[in-house]
Amino acid sequence: MTKGILAVFTGNGKGKTTSALGIAFRALGHGHKVCVIQFIKGNWTSGEQLFAKNISPLIEFHIMGKGFTWKSENLAEDTALAQKGWQLAVETIEKNEHHLVILDELTYLIRYNMVSEDEVLRVLSRRPAGMHVVVTGRHASEKLIDLADLVTEMVEIKHPFANGTAAQKGFEF
Repeated sequence: MTKGILAVFTGNGKGKTTSALGIAFRALGHGHKVCVIQFIKGNWTSGEQLFAKNISPLIEFHIMGKGFTWKSENLAEDTALAQKGWQLAVETIEKNEHHLVILDELTYLIRYNMVSEDEVLRVLSRRPAGMHVVVTGRHASEKLIDLADLVTEMVEIKHPFANGTAAQKGFEF
């Protein structure tokens, strides 16, 4: 029997979502069902979203936000979208139909008090025994880190944005 792993990819460096999607491709390669729920990203179409439509009926891709919350003009709307996304996550975990569930940018929902940290921890700690869950986002809380089986912190050493290079299609989105 597989023991489900709870992984957290956090930190200011690039690669959190990319690492999670790498795990998704591994799971898909073994014929496992995958569900990706992106909480913040949403006002542009990403390469991973486009690709997921074409690769396999085994992957579900849900975009639940409308973009960067910290630039929002309507925090109440963002909070409502975050809570709707969280409810989808809870239902997905409880239904236990996926081998892997990726909760992309979930840490922001906790940090900005859009969802209860205690509820998130309770749901993640009660996930089905064989289900893997990956949580991504900056500022993972100590309680989330303590609950996780695997935590990787991405550390930014150098980034092209610092030199004025915009995000590149096909590389960063």
